[in-house]
Amino acid sequence: MAEVPQSTAELAAVLEQPVDLNFQLPDPEDEEILEYDFQQIMDNAWQVCDRFDLQTEIWRGRILRIVRDREKKGGDGRGTGFLNWLKLREISKSQAYSLIELANSADTLLAEGKLDPDAIRNFSKRAFIETAKSSPEVQQLVTDAAQKGDRITRREVKQLADEWTAMSSELIPDEVKEKASSGTMPARFLAPLVKEMEKLPESHLKPLQQAVIDNPDVDTVKQVTSDARSLSKYLDAAAQVQTLQHGAVDMAMALEEALRLDCLNTAADLVKQASALEQTVGKLYTTWKRLGSLSDRLYVDTGASTPNLRSLLNCIDRLTSEVIEVPLDDTGEQVVRLRVMTDSNS
Repeated sequence: MAEVPQSTAELAAVLEQPVDLNFQLPDPEDEEILEYDFQQIMDNAWQVCDRFDLQTEIWRGRILRIVRDREKKGGDGRGTGFLNWLKLREISKSQAYSLIELANSADTLLAEGKLDPDAIRNFSKRAFIETAKSSPEVQQLVTDAAQKGDRITRREVKQLADEWTAMSSELIPDEVKEKASSGTMPARFLAPLVKEMEKLPESHLKPLQQAVIDNPDVDTVKQVTSDARSLSKYLDAAAQVQTLQHGAVDMAMALEEALRLDCLNTAADLVKQASALEQTVGKLYTTWKRLGSLSDRLYVDTGASTPNLRSLLNCIDRLTSEVIEVPLDDTGEQVVRLRVMTDSNS
């Protein structure tokens, strides 16, 4: 790992040998350069910039961390010195802590021995950040690939993460895992299925798993993933709709019927919209009460000397009375009228 210069002389020596980013880029109008060669030149230049950017930001994060920690120890307790330091360098607080997080991730991977310092150059900046956010198992897979010299982009991180998710999950039947291992079933289709099935209670998993076992192909996995997503939405929304809790409806049987008729997605959206409407009505009632209270207070504080405020109250009265009137267009030809009726305990 590169060492931080300790003296002015050392710093000057480092600055005398700057990183040379003076690429010989091709002329975009040069038709003699084959497309493959052109893409290769541009990709190589991009990778160098990516590596340089990553290394720079890791070191900036380390610098910011040290400045922050010193301020914590000897500052005013409010971080004023650190914030002033950022302001002078035109760095926002969120940017600073993002860089510090990147440096912390790099140092953790290095300290745990998962990553050799030289292997960092095999990462793109975004890939490194994604790796740092991943589970320890995925980190190990990614860093092993980087140690071997593989180029690591976000695509490789996602691919390895999907493979781990699919192969480590107990929700995926063994028959399907075997296909994933052999490469006949891409893991990228199984990872979304795992994430959706993890949201479901165990009682609803077996039919989904059996469907994948019966037809272990990509189309079936996609369909089962969609069904699992709709089922999750259905169950979540049904638990929140108070109207259903007071009604004589067997939600389990309704679910079975929706599955049988292949209209689960429609049923799930129906229940979700019912939940949204209930919440909207509750918010409407609370806002209506608050508006009425404010209108009453302002009416008490006004009189003949404030005709404009009285005019304002007269206009607002259409929203504070028992019947709420709201025009749907600028002409006022279409009006929605809602009557607020509450019990005596309101």
